[in-house]
Amino acid sequence: MGSVARPKARSQQANRHVSSVCDILNYPVGRHILLLMAIRDALLPEFDHEMGTTRRLLERTPEAEFAWKPHEKSFSLGQLAGHLANIPHWVDAILQNTVFDVESAGDTRPKAPPTIADLVAQFDKNVAAARAGIAATGDSEMMAPWTFRSGGQVVFTLPRAGALRSFILNHMIHHRGQLSVYLRLKNVPLPSIYGPTADEQ
Repeated sequence: MGSVARPKARSQQANRHVSSVCDILNYPVGRHILLLMAIRDALLPEFDHEMGTTRRLLERTPEAEFAWKPHEKSFSLGQLAGHLANIPHWVDAILQNTVFDVESAGDTRPKAPPTIADLVAQFDKNVAAARAGIAATGDSEMMAPWTFRSGGQVVFTLPRAGALRSFILNHMIHHRGQLSVYLRLKNVPLPSIYGPTADEQ
């Protein structure tokens, strides 16, 4: 009776790579945890979930209230929604560059869209392009350092995978939370985000 071949042990370099990826993606590392998927395959389900949740909020943004602000120093409702719709656009800046200077991007101040239809269409376009970019990116490119600059100042340097989590997903979640408060203040029923809202009980 033939013996069963044992899987080859990972090299120390491979183990370090697994640990680094787990740190970036906030996954625990232990004796029984083995990361066998590509980084993009770990990121895309979260990307799809967060983009779908954001779209549900954008769809409910009242076009007639685009100019409304909760405070004079705040974005208007239209500006905030427009900013959210534009965030996935920055995935290209992460994947196509190793250093990105925001001052080279021109006027990046949030702008209110003309209509709710334009808002959702722009979001869908940006999400589709961002997802395709992530899906086409291998592990070595995901682990390459990416630096965000503002003029002469380095804001942060992270592996691309970390930048996608921080500058895209976490950034979107932050502003989506603001949008949910704006909508609540305008008496717009809120959809489920990480569970049912008071409007869905």
